[in-house]
Order: sequence, then structure tokens, then C-alpha cells
Amino acid sequence: MKFKLVLSALLITLLVGCGPTVTLTKTWTDPSLNGDTKPFNKVLVIAQLKDDSTRRIAEDKIVASSPRGNFVQSYNYLQPSEQDEKLVIADLTKDGIDGIILMRLTDIEKTTSYVQGTTYYGGWGYRGGYYGGYGYGYGSPGYYQEDKTYYVETNIYDVKTNKLLWTGTVSTTNPSKLDTTLDAIITAIKTELNNKGLIKKEEVTKK
Repeated sequence: MKFKLVLSALLITLLVGCGPTVTLTKTWTDPSLNGDTKPFNKVLVIAQLKDDSTRRIAEDKIVASSPRGNFVQSYNYLQPSEQDEKLVIADLTKDGIDGIILMRLTDIEKTTSYVQGTTYYGGWGYRGGYYGGYGYGYGSPGYYQEDKTYYVETNIYDVKTNKLLWTGTVSTTNPSKLDTTLDAIITAIKTELNNKGLIKKEEVTKK
């Protein structure tokens, strides 16, 4: 059986932000996972992006976050074309890769809100008296503001069984810079995976 790695239309601006707030909105865990779950030895990172160059940038960033060097880029194994699934799995297994992290954009939510204007009164009060009630008013008008909230889904698979073990969605609003938001997303996801026993504790914080 053959499969095709589909590169979704993901804007690279999704993965960026300045002092971003990243929220883990929902998760699902395979009920078979328990306290005896063995962490992955090596994890393949797949970022489903709109083109190969942005895919490589994102995967390089995620792999660099691993202090133990146990994350590897998918572009070394997967190509945007049909490949034999059994051969791909054989290559991954040969190189000791037993887990897969797949990240993709699932939704962009737009909301519009009204920002109230401000008015200041510059009175010419005399010794704080009633003259302070007279003067010129100045300020800024109100305006409508559009916010964009991006939702990024992360799925964790077992290579040997091709079984989905964990899935979670994080959200971030109005991202603007690559490094800071991607770092925040990675930290949120790795913390959750460590709690589930899928990656080791030392993978969560880069030294």
C-alpha cells in the first residue's frame, strides 16, 4: 500500500508570535496509555506546511529544541510524493525511530471587536477652581479590530503499530514572529507529552 504525504496550506505566520499566549484547548489520549508507558527513543517530526522550504524551517526549529538530540526531521525520510509505506517504516525502524509527531494547522478563526475611543479634556483651571471645567477636548476615535486565532493540531503516533496515541490542539491569537510562538507551542506540547510518559523529562526543557 502506498501513501502520500499531503502538505497542507499552512501559513508560516501561524507559527510565529511576539510574547505569544499559547493555550492547549483540547486533548485526547489513548486509554491504553498508563504510568508504565515507555518513552520514545527517537521521534520523527512532521510539519505539514505549504511548501518544502517552510516545512524545513519549522522542522529544524522543533528538532533544535531537543537537548538530547532525539528528534529528527521528516524531510530526511518523507518526500511530497507517493512512497511505499512499508519501505518508509522499515527505514524509520532501522534508524531507531519509534515515534512520530505530526503538526498541522486545522483552523483560523476571525473575530471583530470594537475598541472604545478615548477623550481628554484640557481645562485651564485657575488654582483648581471651577475654571477647570472649561477647555478643549481631544483624544482618539474608536475603531474596529480584527483578531485571528490559529489552531494547531499535534498528533503522536507509534511507528510500529501506526496507532494514534495522543492528539491535542493549541491556539494562539495574532501571531507575528516565528521563533517565539513556535517555542511556546513546542514547550506546551512537550510538557503534555512528558506528563503522558511519551517523552522523557529532559526533553521538555532545553539546557
